[in-house]
Amino acid sequence: MSKLVVFFAGLFLFANVSKAQRVTGVVKDQQGKSIEKSTVSLLNTKDSSIIKLAASGADGRFIIFTSKHGNMLVSVSHVGYKTTYTQTFEVSGTGDVNLGEINIAKSDGDLKGVTVTSKKPMVEVRADKTILNVEGTINATGNDALELLRRSPSVMVDKDDNISLAGKNGVQIYVDGKPSPLSGTDLSNYLKSMQSSQIEAIEIITNPSAKYEAAGNAGIINIKLKKNKAFGTNGSANFGYVQGFYPKFNGGLNLNYRNKKINLFGSYNYNNGKYRSEMNGIREQFDTSFIQDNIIVFRNNTHGFKAGADYFIDNKNTVGVVVNGNLASNDLNTEGPMYFTYKPTGILDRVLKATNHNDMQRNNMNTNLNYRYAVTGGSELNIDADYGIFRIKSDQYQPNYYYLANGTTETSRVIYKMTAPTDINLYSLKTDYEKNYKGGRLGFGGKIGFVNTDNDFKRYDVYTTGSVLDTLKSNRFVYKENINALYVNYNKQLKNGIMFQAGLRAENTNLKGNSTGFQEKSPGALEKYDTTFTRHYTGLFPSAAITFNKNPMKQWTISYSRRIDRPAYQDLNPFEFKLNEYTYMKGNTMLKPQYTNSIDITHIYKYKLTTKLTFSHVKDIFAQLPDTTDKTKAFFDQEKPCFAKCCGFKH
Repeated sequence: MSKLVVFFAGLFLFANVSKAQRVTGVVKDQQGKSIEKSTVSLLNTKDSSIIKLAASGADGRFIIFTSKHGNMLVSVSHVGYKTTYTQTFEVSGTGDVNLGEINIAKSDGDLKGVTVTSKKPMVEVRADKTILNVEGTINATGNDALELLRRSPSVMVDKDDNISLAGKNGVQIYVDGKPSPLSGTDLSNYLKSMQSSQIEAIEIITNPSAKYEAAGNAGIINIKLKKNKAFGTNGSANFGYVQGFYPKFNGGLNLNYRNKKINLFGSYNYNNGKYRSEMNGIREQFDTSFIQDNIIVFRNNTHGFKAGADYFIDNKNTVGVVVNGNLASNDLNTEGPMYFTYKPTGILDRVLKATNHNDMQRNNMNTNLNYRYAVTGGSELNIDADYGIFRIKSDQYQPNYYYLANGTTETSRVIYKMTAPTDINLYSLKTDYEKNYKGGRLGFGGKIGFVNTDNDFKRYDVYTTGSVLDTLKSNRFVYKENINALYVNYNKQLKNGIMFQAGLRAENTNLKGNSTGFQEKSPGALEKYDTTFTRHYTGLFPSAAITFNKNPMKQWTISYSRRIDRPAYQDLNPFEFKLNEYTYMKGNTMLKPQYTNSIDITHIYKYKLTTKLTFSHVKDIFAQLPDTTDKTKAFFDQEKPCFAKCCGFKH
């Protein structure tokens, strides 16, 4: 069934971001001239920590979306100008904040005898992407990758660590140009284990070309890891301490040796910290209200490493090898009561005190062999062979104690223990070639990739005498996916002020899932089941963009792309993941991929007014929907919802 989602982003780009307030303003110099590409930082007044980053547009205007509340201020910096701070203001959750004009003054001082050095700005705005430079900035220590994304322009991270870009879900996370196979909780925990001291920059690509994989209707976020390019022997060490609700520690060491023929590099990073958050929920079903208050404490203990070598055969040919990874030990503790109230009388009926303790080991290692042929200003060939492993172990303990309304008289208890080891293996071979062709740039290439996933979920009922395996609630899920791709892309700047880019990508997908366990054939009689499913499909994914900029005061851009969102292996896994006695979530083996066709029309008038109209058509949409079972219990299921359930407008 086709689903249609149409949304209009009003006068300014990326205005359609729900559940967030806007902080706006315009950056000008002392003569009233608008300043473009200034770095704008939203800061916490209490400790001057960065909440969100943005860059001013061609008209000097900026928009920052934030879901945080409290007293804040804004700082503005630009090369050759003094850093300027606004007065403190409050973000209360009830309305947007307009700071008006922010005037910045040129730096003082006599230029005679001054040595000019080059330094990257914190935020770079380019035609095809926005770059958050991490190395050498205040963000380089004391943060993790997820926290950096939370601060990045146009990126939103919600309370459940789901990532959206420019108001859209379906973002693809890349690391050094390679897509991550993780999603959901696995992805957020992986990003938390990656320290900012390992990261050089974060690239935010909202309209990827055919060179990139077709997955993700919201765009791509590419995390570039550090690689030292300085000649000779050099190194650095860092140590960080962050005080929040809990203290956090981090440190690292980087070493590099390079000459005309060889480059050797390596780094080690350590991070130890605790993070606290709160979750509150209210649900009403039939004659009962459920009020839930939880405190969540996440502990992260991570060792990160990277080592590699490049051999320069000559000034055109280079071969290299890189090994990197993270070894993470995480604890997740959730505790808090759930109150059951009888709606007709409003009287508290009973109380559930449930805790959830989850010990996790998340180890990842990647090996890359690469070859590069490059002629300055000419042809370029890159070949990459990659092998990666993810080893995830989860040991979860969940006791549930029921009390009378007084909260002290226990009536019953149910205790569960769950283990869920997951092994992921990745193999890929990719090649990209670019050359100058008829006044433009022609690129083409291909990729072959395999992902093998094995998840063995076991649930135990815990009694005073020991634990008993619940075969009806245990499941093993094996998933294999193969994607083969070819692409061609061309871009050219014409003399009449027209610039265009066009590309076509073809992707062939082959997957197989196998879910095994036991089911109840009759009361007391169990039988094994085997739910095996396969999918084979091929899709074409064109992309194109044309810009009319003959008159710089009136620029038009029209772009089109077709993209795909495949269900993650967690979305296809049918086992039930229990959150507490009344809430669980599970996947759906019948899910198929969804396809999005998008058309963007953008008009820029005198660098002061940017208007953008976006039309998106989504086919075979799937989403996570809350539903009920056993009348009083809720579960989150992956489904293809009807239009009335899934679609709506939020501004």
